[in-house]
Amino acid sequence: MNLPTDHPPENEDPSTTPVEAHAIAGWRKALLWPFGLLLRLWGRSLRFETDPEDLRRYQKKDEPVSIVLWHNRLFLSAEIVRRFRQGRPAYALVSASQDGAWLSAFFSLVGMRTVRGSSSRLGREAAMALVGVLREGYDIGITPDGPRGPCYEVKPGALIVARRARTPLLLVGAEFTSVWRLKSWDRFYLPKPFSRVRMRSALIPVEALSDRDAAAESLQAQLRTLNPDHDRP
Repeated sequence: MNLPTDHPPENEDPSTTPVEAHAIAGWRKALLWPFGLLLRLWGRSLRFETDPEDLRRYQKKDEPVSIVLWHNRLFLSAEIVRRFRQGRPAYALVSASQDGAWLSAFFSLVGMRTVRGSSSRLGREAAMALVGVLREGYDIGITPDGPRGPCYEVKPGALIVARRARTPLLLVGAEFTSVWRLKSWDRFYLPKPFSRVRMRSALIPVEALSDRDAAAESLQAQLRTLNPDHDRP
């Protein structure tokens, strides 16, 4: 769920991504089905806690939003969409590579949709496709410190798509009561089944994104406040 860093040209169609994407089908996709079922059951066992104001922001559906969460909270993405954004599909940017094909197939099993492209080599096409998704009335997911970090640092390029599509940002905050941490660059969170997750939120209007660098700095500060990690780098 990473975002491109290039500005899409003004005269190109935002709904197309001219890149040949690898795909998983047949028995290979069937291999993923048990893992998709496990993830769905695992996510549904979590006890999300929200106050009324946070819940109201999560359930705002009068316009599409860019859902923004740190990369190490990505495990929660499908469950956020299922619980709070019912009836509005959400799309994530996934690499067009063979590895991305497996991730795209896995996302499809847990109720997420994907736009295939690269945040580096094919940034313009990926940005245009995501702008098209928002203009069609669907949500997108953004991990502003992904896919390789640095952890908890917002890249200004993460704001490009929301600025062009004139849509707000929905910031995700998640604090865990019982969790495993992976030994990855972002120390990825895996909340233990049936544990509680304190969900917070903030809604950023597109007008606040006019100065991209200042907006990225503000966004980073707000995300850090919404996600209080004691071992934050």
